[in-house]
Amino acid sequence: MITRRSFVASTAAALAAGAVANQIAFAAKAPADSPVATSPSDQPKKLNIGVVGVGGRGGDNLKELLKLDNANVVALCDVDAHTLVGAARIVTSAATFTDFRDLLKHPDIDAVLIATPDHTHAIAAATALRAGKHVYCEKPLTHTIKESRTLADLAEQTRLVTQTGVQNHSISDSYRRTVELIHGGTIGQVSEVHIWHNRTRRPFSEEIAPPPAELNYDLWLGPESMRPFRKGYHPYSWRHWWAFGNGQIGDQSSHFLDLVFWCLGLEHVTKVSAQSVEAVKPEMVCNHLTAQFEFPARNTPLGAQPPVKLSWYDNPLKPADIDKWNLPPLPAHVKGFSLHEEGIMLIGDKGMLCTNYSYRALLPEDKFKDFKPPPQTLGKPGSHQGNWVDACLKNDPSAAVAPLAYGALLAEIPMLATIAFRTGKTLEWDWKNMKFPNAPEAEQLLDYSHREGWTL
Repeated sequence: MITRRSFVASTAAALAAGAVANQIAFAAKAPADSPVATSPSDQPKKLNIGVVGVGGRGGDNLKELLKLDNANVVALCDVDAHTLVGAARIVTSAATFTDFRDLLKHPDIDAVLIATPDHTHAIAAATALRAGKHVYCEKPLTHTIKESRTLADLAEQTRLVTQTGVQNHSISDSYRRTVELIHGGTIGQVSEVHIWHNRTRRPFSEEIAPPPAELNYDLWLGPESMRPFRKGYHPYSWRHWWAFGNGQIGDQSSHFLDLVFWCLGLEHVTKVSAQSVEAVKPEMVCNHLTAQFEFPARNTPLGAQPPVKLSWYDNPLKPADIDKWNLPPLPAHVKGFSLHEEGIMLIGDKGMLCTNYSYRALLPEDKFKDFKPPPQTLGKPGSHQGNWVDACLKNDPSAAVAPLAYGALLAEIPMLATIAFRTGKTLEWDWKNMKFPNAPEAEQLLDYSHREGWTL
């Protein structure tokens, strides 16, 4: 049996061995005439960061932080000892922790980047904000709508700098040009949107088994109730259990919705429905979900905008009219997915624009063959993590391009879809009061009872 004490002891031993080995390797590579370090007053100001969750997306975020001259990773945290050791071998000077609450006690930390499974985002981010730390949290922001609202409120109250991990907001040139085209009125007022993707569910096991020796399962569960470990939970397929994730729409939609919200100034849904070829299961998330959302007319900086109907399609499902749209193939010089594989179709009263991370096309092509695009106004793509670090060093929440309040809006959409699917109803959504007027019984899915010691 792996106890907390034996887990911590074995982790500490592994980390110590890894750190010593890497210090030796680093010393062996260091040239004899290495320059003398500059004095602290000569060095640029840096943000001291703790990274919570260093595998998967956490590992990607860590690599991005290490590229930044003004970021200093001083602490690493992960509930998986193997993952933590791997990260500690990259950042040998960082302190290591298995519990994010211990990491937050590190005296030098200014900010925290959170890249844990969805069900632990809220508790880690809320605890960090209450500890006075700036926060970057991976998408989707939280696991429940109530958690998202709580984080958005906390960010506003604390006035700390926050960022949601929708990195294409910063790095995708195609996204930026799409926003400029829509804001320039190229296809007129948009009233219909379709989103489809090519991601597939990875195979995973439902078998109950003892947790891996390297995993602190109690900390991994966090606010969720204790339950037998299943092999498919860790490290990736937790997304496909209702207790921890919201399936493909929960995992992928924030990236796509980011562009749509950015283009159209959307906020809250008024009606949602969702379907699947699979029946509702008590524990496991469905595959192949389709969902429909209605957004109201609204006033934006670009003027009055009409209501919008948005449809989502999990792979391999696609819009009924996709073949009629005559989507162009991906040019040979562009790397990425074709528009037929994965795309966002924006339908306006003057034309259509189909886009994805890498490519975009105005349709019908013959209508826009002589079109001259508007000048670039949004600047060049840059680092999403770098934008957050810069904003933190300025102590300017408004300088972050995707704060938690924005991430909360994006996260709410897939969660509403899965609630509609699980209840089998078209739901009317009173977003201000967090009520379903036509189905109050669905409100029990807006949150869950967090385990003792893990409350927001």
